[in-house]
Amino acid sequence: MISTNSSSSTAELPPLPSFFLAPIPDLVPGIPDAYLFPILPIAIYWIVSMVFHVIDVYDIWPQYRLHTPEEITKRNHVSRYEVARDVVIQQIIQIAMSLFLDATEERQMIGKEDYDVAVWATRIRVAQRALPAVLGLLGLNAAAISKNMAASHPLIAGALAGGHYPFLTTTSLHGSSPVPVFAPWEMRMAKTIHWVLVPGLQLFAATAILDTWQYFLHRLMHVNKWLYTTFHSRHHRLYVPYAYGALYNHPVEGFLLDTLGAGLAYKATGMTQRLGVLFFCLSTVKTVDDHCGYSLPWDPLQHLTSNNAAYHDIHHQTWGIKTNFSQPFFTFWDKVLNTRYRGRRADTLKEKRRAVTTKSE
Repeated sequence: MISTNSSSSTAELPPLPSFFLAPIPDLVPGIPDAYLFPILPIAIYWIVSMVFHVIDVYDIWPQYRLHTPEEITKRNHVSRYEVARDVVIQQIIQIAMSLFLDATEERQMIGKEDYDVAVWATRIRVAQRALPAVLGLLGLNAAAISKNMAASHPLIAGALAGGHYPFLTTTSLHGSSPVPVFAPWEMRMAKTIHWVLVPGLQLFAATAILDTWQYFLHRLMHVNKWLYTTFHSRHHRLYVPYAYGALYNHPVEGFLLDTLGAGLAYKATGMTQRLGVLFFCLSTVKTVDDHCGYSLPWDPLQHLTSNNAAYHDIHHQTWGIKTNFSQPFFTFWDKVLNTRYRGRRADTLKEKRRAVTTKSE
């Protein structure tokens, strides 16, 4: 047990709870997280890829194809076997990186969650002390307003008084003096910050870091002739991308662009291991979806951001190869640095059919 009573030196601040730390249970009983976490993104990669592969093989939605099956066969300069082989090589590198990241992390523990929420509640309480001064700058008398609302809205009155809630107390364990507690709204806000806002900001920051890393390195591999010829040209043997070719790269490029970039984003944002696995899985699904070869109207990943399969497919065409460098999440850097393709897409199946119909009329 860890005691935290020292944090209650200011009388009106509720004391922080004590806590017991224990190792976090495995996510899947019987499978240690150390084994599961490196494998999970890879398993998701192949599951999602095979879904699109079945759609391809049985030509389920030809109206949403970006290219015909004939184009996949004739225009690509690498066999499906070679693609699968190189993807497996990169995924072995990913497993090694995952094991390395796991070795650099302290063992994840549970039991401190209520304490962490209470810390946020304390910060919220302390922040309220500035409210009277802020209202004073607006010409409002916080003390007078608080006094008038004390009977009808005591919680609002307490906030206006600078976080003063003398009526919020509980009996101490020893039954002596009353102990201050947090207001319900403070606890709700603290839980939202701890469980939703902080992880959400970490995920957003990680996507921004990964997008930035991949944009500039990806663009460099096109600008530098040696880097392109030696490494990146392998990925562009797929003029017509398909789902499980998403990670078809030279092993060095695959490590630098995808594996190292995601690892740096994970480390820089201070994620927990489980949030990190979620980030890796989301990145994996997004990358596969961006290479799936379909523009699906009901696919949420293709509508949450304009960086989708149709957008990235342009980059794989000879007429768009110097544009649309952004990946895997957003198109921010393409927009800011004016590398977004601005022409009209000319090789989608739908537009080809429209052109043939127009000529025949």
